[in-house]
Amino acid sequence: MTRPGGTWQNWARTERVRPTTVEYPSTIEAVRRSVRSAAARGRPIKAVGTGHSFTGIAVVPGTLLEMTELSGLVSVDRDRQRARLLAGTRLHRIPALLAPYGLAMANLGDIDRQSISGAISTGTHGTGSRFGGIATQVVAATLVTADGELLTVSHDENAELLPAVALGLGALGILVDVTIQCVPAFVLEAVERPEPLDSVVDDVVSRADAVDHFEFYWFPHTDTALTKTNTRLPAGSPTKPLSAALRLVDDVLVGNVVHQSVCSAGRAAPGLVPGINRLSAKVWGDRTLSDASHRVFATSRGVRFREMEYAVPLDRLASAFRGVQRVIDEHGWRIEFPIEVRTAAADDLWLSTASGRPSGYLAVHRYWKTDHTEYFAAVEEVMLAHEGRPHWGKLHTLDASALRARYPRFDDFTALCDRLDPDRAFRNPYLDRVLGE
Repeated sequence: MTRPGGTWQNWARTERVRPTTVEYPSTIEAVRRSVRSAAARGRPIKAVGTGHSFTGIAVVPGTLLEMTELSGLVSVDRDRQRARLLAGTRLHRIPALLAPYGLAMANLGDIDRQSISGAISTGTHGTGSRFGGIATQVVAATLVTADGELLTVSHDENAELLPAVALGLGALGILVDVTIQCVPAFVLEAVERPEPLDSVVDDVVSRADAVDHFEFYWFPHTDTALTKTNTRLPAGSPTKPLSAALRLVDDVLVGNVVHQSVCSAGRAAPGLVPGINRLSAKVWGDRTLSDASHRVFATSRGVRFREMEYAVPLDRLASAFRGVQRVIDEHGWRIEFPIEVRTAAADDLWLSTASGRPSGYLAVHRYWKTDHTEYFAAVEEVMLAHEGRPHWGKLHTLDASALRARYPRFDDFTALCDRLDPDRAFRNPYLDRVLGE
């Protein structure tokens, strides 16, 4: 299906484009036709998911492929606990697809609105020192290359390419299906509570290593960390989910409606922010619940924001956090959004932010109507001093010359781009910047 190009914009309203055409392929063959057609017309072509990237990684002025209709479960290998999914499948729909087989995704981030292909292509991750990002769950993938042909990559076929294709930034081709390694369905018990910030930061690595999943939030101008500890339990374990009423109060009213008001008030009167943050730190958290894993991993985000996130070596996470504290204090900024701290295991994916090293993640946010530029620039300087690598789907200023030194397999990846896409059919300004023209 083809429609005239309207204006496309991402969720954060940081990127917009008016593509020449927008196409809605519902089959793999339709994607192949689209790629060949774009090549014949000399147009760049990109696939887009839900627009949850803050960068221009999916922006294209030529042919934009909306993958919404290329969605669903293709097959399940019960013996090996693997599920093959079409590329446009939304993360929040996958649990219901896997449930009849008693399976679940091993780990998820705290937002599940993305497509599976978008999530892996940008390096989306959750938290847990023994768990990698979503792309580490990929055991096979099929993509349409620049000539319209299919390339299958798995442990059995073109295996040497899997560490590149599993997290490919959309630069190698159009992903049309992805096979993920699942795990038996499980329950998560979540303990959320406020704790003294200094002790949490000082012990963040040991805290993360001691449990399945650990993270914390810090509202600037407070001395409190809001910690979240998730423990994995077998399927069938007794659960104590939040009641509908409590979920409405905690996640919808406090987490979204009240926070929206806080952000608006902080933008109009920055001097109110420290007091509001101290109140928020008292109101949020301090609860225990248990439920099916996907219901605990993901949360609802109704307040629009901009975000930058960097990965640093795990042993430098506490120092990086202290550095961000200092720049906020030194500049006298009034930051209305909490800072999020998470961890992940090392992996072998070429462009993963955790490639070759256990990693700590530090994410900073600003309300979308507030200028984030100066704050993000100062935080980025701290992250770079701590050997940081930026999340590919979140705001940063690095280019290929800066990124090459941070990824040992960077040149291998760009060489693969040259091989699979010599005419740069899948490139755009963002990819030209981060990979080099």
